[in-house]
Amino acid sequence: MMRTDRPEILLIVVWGVVCLECSATFRARFWDPNERKYGSFSKSKRLELLEETRQMFAFGYDNYMKYAFPKDELDPIHCTGRGPDYGDPSNININDVLGDYGLTLIDSLDALAVMGNVTEFQKAVKLVIDTISFDKPSTVQLFEATIRVLGALLSAHLIMLDPQQPFGQMAYPGYSDELLQMAHDLGTRLLPAFENSATGIPHPRVNLRYGVPIDTVNETCTAGAGTLSLEFGILSRLLRDPVYEGVAKRAVERLWSFRSNVTGLFGNVINIQTGRWVGLMSGLGAGLDSFYEYLLKSFILFGDEDSLKKFNESYEAIKFYMRRGRKHCNEGIGFPPIYVNVNMFNGEVLNNWVDSLQAAWPAVQVLVGDLEEAICSHALYYAIWQRFNGLPERYNWNLKVPEVAFYPLRPELIESTYYLYRATKNPFYLHVGKDILYSLNNYTRVQCGFATRHDVTKNDYEDRMESFFLGETCKYLYLLFDEDNHVNVETARYIFSTEGHIFPVNSELRKKSWEDDASPVSGKTKENKRHQKRPKTQESNQEKFLINARLDNNTSNEKMPLFSCERLPDEKRYLLPIQSHYLQQIRQVVGLE
Repeated sequence: MMRTDRPEILLIVVWGVVCLECSATFRARFWDPNERKYGSFSKSKRLELLEETRQMFAFGYDNYMKYAFPKDELDPIHCTGRGPDYGDPSNININDVLGDYGLTLIDSLDALAVMGNVTEFQKAVKLVIDTISFDKPSTVQLFEATIRVLGALLSAHLIMLDPQQPFGQMAYPGYSDELLQMAHDLGTRLLPAFENSATGIPHPRVNLRYGVPIDTVNETCTAGAGTLSLEFGILSRLLRDPVYEGVAKRAVERLWSFRSNVTGLFGNVINIQTGRWVGLMSGLGAGLDSFYEYLLKSFILFGDEDSLKKFNESYEAIKFYMRRGRKHCNEGIGFPPIYVNVNMFNGEVLNNWVDSLQAAWPAVQVLVGDLEEAICSHALYYAIWQRFNGLPERYNWNLKVPEVAFYPLRPELIESTYYLYRATKNPFYLHVGKDILYSLNNYTRVQCGFATRHDVTKNDYEDRMESFFLGETCKYLYLLFDEDNHVNVETARYIFSTEGHIFPVNSELRKKSWEDDASPVSGKTKENKRHQKRPKTQESNQEKFLINARLDNNTSNEKMPLFSCERLPDEKRYLLPIQSHYLQQIRQVVGLE
């Protein structure tokens, strides 16, 4: 019999026996420093970070409303507003985005709803209806006006009309589809961009009052012309007018027809009159990113089988020509997987940098179910973030240095982090969110808001807080930490636009009502009588639309790849999603260690 007067010996023996039988999960977490760091995340900490995110949004939003509205953006250092540069039309860095239409408020509408701020959402909607007009001599970029403004109006409108009001009582008595009418007005002002184009690919810019400027360029980027399908498609289906969806779809078809017949790849800039590629770079960042995203999301939202076919063909070409590194994320030897920029005609590497917009690609990979690839793609950008407390616009993976060093508060890494957490529930991604929140609060917060970092290798700023900081960056962080949010509880019922606006996934948005219902749009919408009220007893067409959609429980999931990957192995849920030594390798590759 073993003596028990030496309890320390007994403890050692018992511990040893238990350890021989303990799970791989316990052993890994006990010995590996990365597992100890990322292996768990308490509920109390998550709720603490949720509140910090809410406060971060409130700080930026309240100061925008105090110092900047009705101008488009907040200059957070000098506590003032910023609008279009009418004095210098060539200043497209500003004028492409700012249209003198209260941009930040409009872009933030559904963020207010997602955060459950009923009072401020209703106040903001009324303020937009009462004070914003699109009859301005502003020349804006078609792409930016569509994703930031048109998408925001449609999203808020659909939230208002949801009979279940899952985010709180956002609707208020007397709302008469004014946001839809404003979206109709804006969409009509954007239509001239599609005119006088020999290919059907739209001009990149349009003046909201006068149409396409005489001196406009005839070149546009692939994403700019091909990322209109969701917003224009929803507008058409709500208005029962095929024109908007038709021009957006035609642009995609024409771009598709000009892809390389050798590689199947696209360039990043095309001449809209000749169809000749001006920019031959094919990649997953600026100029191309959201084009692929909207092929997939057009299938998810509208059930467009042809768009899914196009996405699958494109993804096959992307993997064949752009992917470098070892074959598997979590197996084998060699350089970590990375998607590089190549020549569209032959697949040869064109440069050694990736850009920050490409950090959204893992979210697309999650949607299509390619989870292993998403995990490795995300890990690369997270390591870059850790090194600089932000993502430089361009990072040279060969020299391990930023090539374009500013960080304008972009949401793409947060977006991918959110998608990966929803797909895996791995606490690793909550830690990533915590690091991002820390960086934003400690490296971008200034006097009246959050400022663009001019150079991520230094502590200097640009006096600008772009609208997507509130509309996307804060929203994705908030949803990451808010487990009980309706968007997370009903994940398959919503899809995010490329600007982070939420749209409901339902059967009604899959119907082209003009094909089986010739009834016209109500006169008030056609005439854009924004303040006309309907009798309280009258049920609007839009209310019927949402009621029918919510009563239909068969909308969700035929052939939908939305978070439909197979059940994850336990080690992907409870251990690091990427093995520790591969994570260390990525950190070394970006110069973090």
